[in-house]
Amino acid sequence: MLLLHFASLGYPNCPSPLSLFSSVDFMVFDVVESRLGKMLCACSGEQFRHEDPPSRSPESLATRDCSLSGKSSRATPRDGSVVAAAGFSSSASSSRIAGQGLVLEDDSVDEAESTLKEALSLNYEEARALLGRIEYQKGNFGGALQLFQGIDISKLTPRMIKAISERSSPRKPHSKGDTAVAGIMSMPSVTLILEAIFLKAKTLKELGRHGDAAMECKTILGIVESAFPDGMPVGIDQDYKMQDMFHKALDLLPQLCKQAGLLDEAVTAYRRALVKPWNLNSDRLAVVQKDLAVTLLYGGTETSLPPELHLHGPTNPKSNLEEAILLLFILMKKVADQEIDWDPEILDHLTFVLSVCDEFDFLADHVEKMLPGICSREERWYTLALCYGAAGQNEAALNLVRKATGISQSMHPPHIPSLLLGAKLCSEDPLHALEGISFSKRVSGSIDDGCEHFMGQAHKFVGICCRNASRVFPLPSSERETYQRECLASLNSAFSIDKGDPELIFGLALENAVQRSLDAALRYSMMYSNMVAQSSTSGWRLLALVLSAQQRLKDAETVVDLASEEVGKMDHLELLRLKAALQIAQEQPKLAIETCGVLLTRVQSMKEPATTDSPSKAAALRDLLLGTWLDLAKIYISLESWTDAETCLKKAKLIEYYNPKCWHVSGLLFKAKSKYKDALIDFTISLAIEPQYIPSIVSAAEVFMCVGNNAIPIARGLLLNALQLDPTNHDAWFRLGLIAKQEGLLSQAADCFQVASDLKSSAPVEPFLW
Repeated sequence: MLLLHFASLGYPNCPSPLSLFSSVDFMVFDVVESRLGKMLCACSGEQFRHEDPPSRSPESLATRDCSLSGKSSRATPRDGSVVAAAGFSSSASSSRIAGQGLVLEDDSVDEAESTLKEALSLNYEEARALLGRIEYQKGNFGGALQLFQGIDISKLTPRMIKAISERSSPRKPHSKGDTAVAGIMSMPSVTLILEAIFLKAKTLKELGRHGDAAMECKTILGIVESAFPDGMPVGIDQDYKMQDMFHKALDLLPQLCKQAGLLDEAVTAYRRALVKPWNLNSDRLAVVQKDLAVTLLYGGTETSLPPELHLHGPTNPKSNLEEAILLLFILMKKVADQEIDWDPEILDHLTFVLSVCDEFDFLADHVEKMLPGICSREERWYTLALCYGAAGQNEAALNLVRKATGISQSMHPPHIPSLLLGAKLCSEDPLHALEGISFSKRVSGSIDDGCEHFMGQAHKFVGICCRNASRVFPLPSSERETYQRECLASLNSAFSIDKGDPELIFGLALENAVQRSLDAALRYSMMYSNMVAQSSTSGWRLLALVLSAQQRLKDAETVVDLASEEVGKMDHLELLRLKAALQIAQEQPKLAIETCGVLLTRVQSMKEPATTDSPSKAAALRDLLLGTWLDLAKIYISLESWTDAETCLKKAKLIEYYNPKCWHVSGLLFKAKSKYKDALIDFTISLAIEPQYIPSIVSAAEVFMCVGNNAIPIARGLLLNALQLDPTNHDAWFRLGLIAKQEGLLSQAADCFQVASDLKSSAPVEPFLW
C-alpha cells in the first residue's frame, strides 16, 4: 500500500501500480506487509487489520520523491475501500509513557527496517525516515522521535550538501533512462532526510523541547546554506521540494527560539532569513520582516547587529528601535508599491515606535502615502490630524479636523473622534475657544445617551473652552459671568459621568481657584495629586498656589519642598522659582535671593539652552532664566539696591530683549527712582509688544496718577481696561478706589477698596493661570 500511495502522489512518468504487478509480486508484498503489521503491532500492543493486498512498484524508492509534504497517507485499493498507508493504521493507542506517545521496541523497529530495506530497496536512513513519518502522522510523537534519533545526520550531512550543490546546478536534462550519478545521493533521498529532520523538530516541539527543536531546524539551514553560500539560485527545480522544506525551517526556527525564551537567537534567525536571497515570495518575506520588527520592538532585549552585517558604515541601525523602524518603512513602501496587501498591523507598530521616538512628522508622511481605499477620508484626515497635533503643529491639525467635519462631509454621519480632537486642539489655544465650544456641542448633540464616555469628554472640553473664552476676549461682565457659570456647570456634568479623568479634575481645581472658591479648589487639587501618584508638577504647583491664596504660605512652601523631591530636574527648577516667590510673600528677601542663586547655579550646570537636543527644553530654560533674573531685579528694587537691579535687568534683556516683562520691570525701576517719564516710556514699549499685558497697564495708570490731575481720566481708562481683562486684579481695584477718593466719590471708593481687600486676601503669590 505504501507504493500505491506514492504512485497516487502524481510523480511524472509513474505507471499505474496495478499494471506493473504480477500475482507473484502481490504474494511477495503481502508477506512484507504482513510482517510489518505484526512487528508494529508488537510495538504498540495492538493488532492491525489488512483488508486488501497492497500493490508494489518495481522502482526503488531511493530514486523517487518519497516526501509526503503534508499529503494524505491514504490510498484507494482495487476494490475501492480505503486502508491506511502501508497497512499501518491502527485504533487508539493502548499505552502511553509520560504523555509522549507510544515507545517502540528496538528489536521490532530493526526488523521493520530490515523488511522495508529488503522489500522496497531502501537504505537504513530512508527506512527510519519513512517509519518515523508514519508514527508522527499517527500522533505517536515518542515513537517518531525514537525512529528519527536513529538517523545519523552528521554522517549524511556532507553527502547531502554535495548532492544539493551538484544536482541543483544548471545541467542538461536527463533522458528517461538516465540513472543517478554514482556516489551522490538522489534529490528525493535528500528531501526525504530533510523532511525527517523537520518532522523531528516538530516532534520535539510537540513534546515541549523547543530548544532541541530549534537545533534541528538549524541543521536543515546549515545543510542548505553550505550548499548555497550566496543564497538559493533562482529557478531551482521545484519538483525536489527541497526549497519548500528549507522555507518551512526558516519560518519555524525563530518561533521555536521565542518559545524557548531565546530572543537573541530568534532575532538572529530572522536576520538569517533576510540577509541572503532564499527565493522567498513577497508575502513570506514581508511576514519575516514584520515578525522581526515586532520582536525587536517588544522583545525586551537589545540585540545589536553582528559585524558581518555592518554593510552601510555609519548609517547602520544602532539600536533595536532604529532597525525596527527601517523594517517598517520598507513594509510601508511595499504596501504603497502594491507589492503586498495592506496590513493594518504594520501601521499600528509604526505608530507605536515613532510615537516613542517623538517622530510624528515621519508618521504623518507615511500616512499621507497610504493608497486611497485603505481607509475613509475622515479616518485619513483624523489620523493625520493626530500626527500633526502630536508634532506640535496644532494649526495644521485643526485644518485637517475642519476638513473631516466640514460641509463636504455633511452627507455622512458626524465623525465623533474628529470633533473631539478639534475640541481638544481648540482647548489648548484660547484664540479658538469659541470654535472649541462649537465642536464640543456638536458631539453632545450627535451621540446617544448610552455613549457616556464621549458625552463626558464633550462636557469637559466645553468647560475648558468656556474658561478660555471668558479670559481671552474683552467681554461685558454679564457675558463673562455666563461663560464662567457654563464652565463650572459643564465640568461638574463631566465629573458626574467620569470621576477618574485626571485632566477633568485638574480643570475643576483650576476653575474653582480662579473663581476664588478656594475650599473646592483645594479638595480637587488634593484629589488630582493623589490620582496622578504625586508625579505632576502642575498639580503640585496648583496645590501650592491654592494654599498661598488661603494665606497658608508656610504650608505652601512645605508642599514645594516635598514636590521638589518627586519631580525631574527641569520641574525642580520651576518649583525653586515658586519657592522664591513664597519667600518674598513672607517678607524674606534674603532667603529668596539665596533660592534664586541656587536656581541660577543649577541652570548653568545644565547644558546651555542653545545646545540642548530638544527645542522645547531650550525654550523652557530660557524662560526660566529670564523669569529668575526678573524676580531678582524686583527683589533688589524693593530693597532699593539700584545697581544690582540694573545688573539683573541687563542679564534678562540679553536673554530676550523684546519681552514685555523685561520692559515692565525696567519701568518699575524708573518708577521707584521717581523717573516717571522714563518709566512711562518703558511701560509703553511693554504694551507695544503685548497690548494686553495687565501688569504694564496697571503700572502705567499708576504713573499717570502720579503725573497730575490732568492725566486722571487716562489712568481711569487704563484701570477699567485692566479690569475688563482680569476682574480679579486687586491692584487695579485699589488704584481705581484711589482715583474715586481723589475725585470725592467716597462711597464708590469704599466699594473699590472693599473689593480690592477681598481679592488680595485670596490672591496667590503667582497667577493661577500660567
